[in-house]
Amino acid sequence: MEKIRIVIIDDEAPGREIIKHYLKEVDSIEVIAECSDGFSGLKTISTLKPDLVFLDIQMPRLTGIELVEVLTEKPEIIFTTAYDQFAIRAFELNAVDYLMKPFEKRRFLEAVKKAIDKIRSGKGNVEPANHLLAKKPETDGAVNRIVVRKANSINIIPVEQVRYVEAQDDYVMIHHSAGKALKQQTMKFYEENLPKSDFVRIHRAYIVNVTGINRIEPYGKDTHVAVLNTGEKLPVSRAGYKQLKEELRF
Repeated sequence: MEKIRIVIIDDEAPGREIIKHYLKEVDSIEVIAECSDGFSGLKTISTLKPDLVFLDIQMPRLTGIELVEVLTEKPEIIFTTAYDQFAIRAFELNAVDYLMKPFEKRRFLEAVKKAIDKIRSGKGNVEPANHLLAKKPETDGAVNRIVVRKANSINIIPVEQVRYVEAQDDYVMIHHSAGKALKQQTMKFYEENLPKSDFVRIHRAYIVNVTGINRIEPYGKDTHVAVLNTGEKLPVSRAGYKQLKEELRF
């Protein structure tokens, strides 16, 4: 029987070492790679296509959650973290398990057995990870950056560079200072998690960065358009106009 192929992604060497140490007791697995940051982890998953990934959440450059946002492979994931506020999100991502550091060997081996059983049964993830991500509860607090995949590269867009967000069926189009990028998340997510001091939902299909609005013009009966500094015009609903009036105090 082929061994379960494992990748460990953790920015702290002791964290990776304890996982490797505990895994020595499991004959049916093989650690094929370890990574110290999310970017190298993403590349490794795409290249080696492991069966199971041990994934830390709080890492510099690219967090574990952001990695999953742009992941197109379908490995099973066991999250490992020192922060319990991510637990609900992890399980909504269909993670096999969620281990709080420092975890005991017994608890660790339980998670590994659960993962192996799931993989061997053929009942593993059948959806791309970014589809699973859409099922998770939305994040804690305002986002300050958006991670997107464009071709084979990963781009990080600071929210202050976002001009507006546009609904695109099951996706959203992020219009930013360097172009635009499609992302599989909901308008509701961005309405709730973009900084409320700068972003207003002006229409069912648009959320705009108010710092980029040049003027607001009437357009038909009880409707308006927001004219951006770029010259683009976005429709403003009645409710959106009320929101803008409250935000811009006019």
